[in-house]
Amino acid sequence: MSGRTGERERGHTPDYFARLLDGTGVVVDVRPEDLVDEATSEVFAFTARVCEAVGWQFRHLGDLGQPYRANLRWLARYRHRRCHRAPVADRLREVFTDPLPLLAGAERVGDRLAVLPVLYHLLWRHELTADLTTAPLGAATPVHLASRERP
Repeated sequence: MSGRTGERERGHTPDYFARLLDGTGVVVDVRPEDLVDEATSEVFAFTARVCEAVGWQFRHLGDLGQPYRANLRWLARYRHRRCHRAPVADRLREVFTDPLPLLAGAERVGDRLAVLPVLYHLLWRHELTADLTTAPLGAATPVHLASRERP
């Protein structure tokens, strides 16, 4: 992004761009709060104004908590479509209609080595949900079918 504020030429490359389900664009900058100085605040304010002018949202995210960061890094390995197997995914959705521990639910579906990649893929896609913020994913982590209503 680039533009003028008064006499000053500004430029900034945000960290991420995403599109929401409704088509709205979202520009995201990730920077821990303790690293946001006055100059950075000005850049973020400029970016927010540019986004507003074109009908996008701007979001500044502080540092992600360690468990959340580790869980996202883990699940990102399973984001690819190659991890999806429709029959296994369908069965996982049935099994996790009510909350169950991750491993117990996976074992109800079949061999864990075949089932876990699909389970992690569904967690990445938010079709299944679990608390990713307080502890690393583990055998006892409660998992359940995500709500069909999305914000």
